[in-house]
This record gives sequence, structure tokens and C-alpha cells, in this order.
Amino acid sequence: MRKILSVTILTATLLGSGGCKKESEFLNVLPTSILSNEQAFSDPAIVLSILANLYNRQLDIATIKNWVTMADFGEAFPSANGNKNIVERTDWGYGDWSNWDYGYIRQLNLFIERCNAATALSEANKKRFLAEARFLRAYHYFEMTKRMGGVPLILESMQYDYKGDATYLQHPRAKESEMYDFVISEAEAIKADLPADVNVKSRASRGAALAMLTRAALYAGSIARYNVNTPQLSLPGGEVGIPAEQANAYYTKALQAAQELMGGTAGAYGLYQKKQDLGENFASIFFDKGNNPETIFMEDFKLKSGKVHGFTTANQPRFGAEEEEGGRTNPSLNLVHSFEKLDNTFGPLLVTDAGGNPIYYTNQQDIFAGRDARLAGTVMLPGTSFKGRAVDIWAGYILADGSIVTGDQRGQFKTLPGTTTPVQVIGYDGPINGMEFTAQSGFYIRKYIDPAIGSGSRGTGSEVPFVRYRYAEVLLNAAEAAFELGQTGIAAGYMNQVRARAGLIIPLAAGDITLARIMHERRAELAFEGHILFDNKRWRKAHIIWDGQAMSQADLLNNIGTAMQRNTQPWSLWSYKLHNPGNPNHGKWVYRMQRSPVVTGANRFRFGNYYSNINNDILSNNPKIARQPNQD
Repeated sequence: MRKILSVTILTATLLGSGGCKKESEFLNVLPTSILSNEQAFSDPAIVLSILANLYNRQLDIATIKNWVTMADFGEAFPSANGNKNIVERTDWGYGDWSNWDYGYIRQLNLFIERCNAATALSEANKKRFLAEARFLRAYHYFEMTKRMGGVPLILESMQYDYKGDATYLQHPRAKESEMYDFVISEAEAIKADLPADVNVKSRASRGAALAMLTRAALYAGSIARYNVNTPQLSLPGGEVGIPAEQANAYYTKALQAAQELMGGTAGAYGLYQKKQDLGENFASIFFDKGNNPETIFMEDFKLKSGKVHGFTTANQPRFGAEEEEGGRTNPSLNLVHSFEKLDNTFGPLLVTDAGGNPIYYTNQQDIFAGRDARLAGTVMLPGTSFKGRAVDIWAGYILADGSIVTGDQRGQFKTLPGTTTPVQVIGYDGPINGMEFTAQSGFYIRKYIDPAIGSGSRGTGSEVPFVRYRYAEVLLNAAEAAFELGQTGIAAGYMNQVRARAGLIIPLAAGDITLARIMHERRAELAFEGHILFDNKRWRKAHIIWDGQAMSQADLLNNIGTAMQRNTQPWSLWSYKLHNPGNPNHGKWVYRMQRSPVVTGANRFRFGNYYSNINNDILSNNPKIARQPNQD
């Protein structure tokens, strides 16, 4: 932590200087402990420390630095008191996800200007530092655009002249298309100045620039293609909305950038395929830092530097945890049964037969057999283990008459009918309705959970990185762009690479590729990685998927794998043991689906949520800023 703090202080000193004008000449006498800009930009180590602070301030959503952002959008239940509102909001709020951080943009502009003016840096160092700063600036503008649409595009530091009239500092919003064009052109301009090295992952690389380019171009293409379905999401000046005729040009750029990265000119990236157990292999993508060809760009964490996070502490299985703490993010049944069967078909997990009779499973995990391996790599399933300890998720005993014996405390013991010795009647990980930190949905999250000893301890924390770009996403970006350009055979080839790694070895044919297939594939591959919100926004599906209507069990079970399945409330799957001595199914497992009684509302995504609110302070300070559509 010391290193991060020192970098922050140094950066504030160097980048914040120059904002004050003459009070008195004595203010120009520099303290001996502060470096001048000339001194700072003459030493590559100091420049890198300034840049490190700028890296640490990148904007994300659904990040391991804040577990609550994972437990949203119907994909999970937040098992922590005071957080259930995020899965039953009638309105996300027009300001949710908004960002207008021009302080960060100013510091990036100042860095670029001062690095450009530096005379003591070698040409190689200078070129790389400038490319990195431009990458971070483009990255941040991309993140702002995803939330706000077009924003003022400021590419130089602005100085107030203290003459009373600040109108020259006011800039209007650029068109949404102009913002995407900027991100794309910046990535193209800087890629050759960044290292083509697969081992460079926590700093900008050529691969990171291409990955950003393909994602940005894909987003722009989608908005151009699908905004016709939501004409109310546009402004006459183009600050929101992109003309439909520009779609193919953006898709073409997205496909070309992805193919350039896949071609190896940016480094030897590829899918992570180290472990025979395909579920464990998928989970390992996110914590294996050694020779991992899939990770392109990430935020790293290291215990020795004092930079760690508590995602594992907050979300590990509670039973036997290093801090007896965890269990906060409970993936929903909605997400779990969306994972395909290995014959490429969709269907819910089977709890009853065709006649409506319960299905009894010998092993607790059997109900999940024959599914996409990404399920086990994303979700911690009941009956599995973590750090050598069984994940103890089960809800009680079902008796012959259908009644249930369970407990209201984790791992509680009771005496079953016809017996005299108390036995455990509920899992030490729950589930128990309304009891925080238990697996209230019947599941815990697996993705990003650190298996290293001590990683679940508050005193240690986790070094698992936060992956921002990875190779599988590039393949899926390429597949989607190819599909939108009518190249369905090429799209199928890219999707099949990703699917084969997950055990789905029956290839999709060109005729199988639809937008619904692409939507499903991204959900399965990229769950809890910050894509679901922005994907559904750019496809203009968010108001359909999160329509504010409660979900019945029929809603849950129908339309799996389609583009129109609603996902407004998280459902649960609870497992029970049968207690019926003499019955051949005695001791076997049976499952029941339920919606948590705690969830009484349903998520509703309004048209105003597609572009986040620009607050009134910004609008009053700058009358050139166009108000968002659907903003009060």
C-alpha cells in the first residue's frame, strides 16, 4: 500500500501543479521535497510511477474491487442484508453508472503534454509512455461513452485565465459516433508504439489496443444497427444514436482488428487450455498468472506491494472459510440453467419427470451433468469442493408425505421421524431464506475466487487479477461482427473455438448462428465480467429483458437460450435429501425451484437508463451540453 500511496501523492503534486496563478511571487519558490515537471519527466522510473497511478484509476463495472456490482441484473442474489434492492429495482435511476470524470482526463492530457515536452527521456521510453497515456485516455473516453453517449472530447489541458469569463472552457458534447471514432483511431495510431508481447498484461500492449479497438467498433456497430428499434434513444445533434448506414463500416473494423490480433502480430495469444477438468480449466483462467496466453489486459494485485483485494473474503464458501466470512454473491438459477447441454440444446435443469414426479439423484452433482463446462467454472455448485473442503449446500430432508425437516441455523441438527439420534438437517452453507452469507440461491460464485491458502483472510487478501480483455472475448467479438456482415460460416468457426474449450464439441454450422446464439454465448463465457449491462444496452434489449414484471416459474423455464427471455428476478434451486426408510430412493437427492420470498419487486430498465443522467450542475455550468433523451 505504501507504494500506491506514494505514487498517488507524487502524481497529485506533478499533475496538479500549474492550476494556481499569481498570488504573490513567493508562491513560486518550490519546496525542496517536490520535483519539478522537468525533473520528474527526466527519470523513466518516476514517469512510470506517475503512470501507475493513472492506471489504477481506470473505470470499470462488475469488478472484483466491489462485489455488489457482480450481484446485479438477475444474474445473482446479493446475500448480504441491505443489498436485496439491487435485484428488485423498479428503476435503476437515471444516474446509475454515470461518469463525468474530467479531472482524470485533465491529468492524462497533462501527462501527454509534459511527456511530449520532455527532453531527457530516450525516444523509446517517450514513445511508449505517450502511447500508454493515450491508451488510458481512449479507454476512459470509451467507458464514458458506454454510459453517457457523446461527451465533450477534450484533448488538451485547459487553463482558466482568471478574467471572469469562462465560456471559452465550455465545450459541447461530441456525437456518439465521433467518440467511438476517436477510440478506434487512437488504438490504430498507438498500437505500433506498444510492445507486441503477450507477457505484458498490466500495462498497455499492442494486444490491448487491438482488443479495445474491436470492442469499441463492435459497440458502435451494434448501436447503429439496433437503435432503429428504439427511435426515442436519439438526439438531433447525434450526441446519442448512430446512423444505421454506419453499422457495416464499424463491424468491418471490429472484425479486422480481431483478426489482426488473432493473426499473432500482437503476440501469441490463445485460449487457456492447461487442465483436463474443463470446469477447473475455465475457473483457472482468472487466477493463473503463469504463462496464461488468454489474458490480454488486466489490473494486477500483489501481496508484496500491498495491493490486494477482498473479493475472495467476501464470496468464498462460508463454511470453513479462513475468516468464517463469505457467501455474498449467489448466482441465480436463471443463469445456471442457461448453460447449454452438450448436445447444443437448451433446457432447464430437470427436477421432475414428464409426469411431474420428482427425479431422485444418487449424487448431488448429477443434476448438472452433461452441461457446458463453463457452468462449473463460473458457479460453485452444491456437492463440489473448494480448498479441499466440501461445499455444504443443501436445504433439508423431505419426508415421505412431502413435508420438510430443516433448520434456521447453518448446520443445525434435529431428530428425524422414526429415529432417536439427532442428525444434520441443513448445510453449513445453507441455504436459509433471509440469512445473509448463506447460499440463498443454492449456489456460490466460482469465477475470480482465489484457491490460494490465505486468500480468504482479511489479513492477507487475494492477488487474483481483474481481467479487462481476454482472447475468448476477441473471438466472440469477431464472431458477432462476422455474423452482422453476413459471414455466418466465419462466425461459426470463431464461436466453435470458444465452445470446444468448454466441452461443446458438436460444431455449430453457419445456419445455426443467430443474434440469440451470440447473446447466449457471451452470457455463458463472460458472466460476471462486466459485459451483460453494456451488451444488452447496445443490442437495445435491456428494456425487454428487465421489463419490471415478476417472473413465474413458467417464465423461468421457457425461452431459455432465446433473445427474449426475461430476467427480472433471481430464482433459486434448493437440494434436499429424501428421508423415507425402506424406499429405494431413501438418501437420494431431490431438487425444488423457488423464488426467494425476500424478493418482492422486479428489475425494470427504463429508456432513460440507456444513457445515464447528466446532472444539473453540469448542465447549468455549461449550457452547450445537450440534455439526455428521456431525462427529466
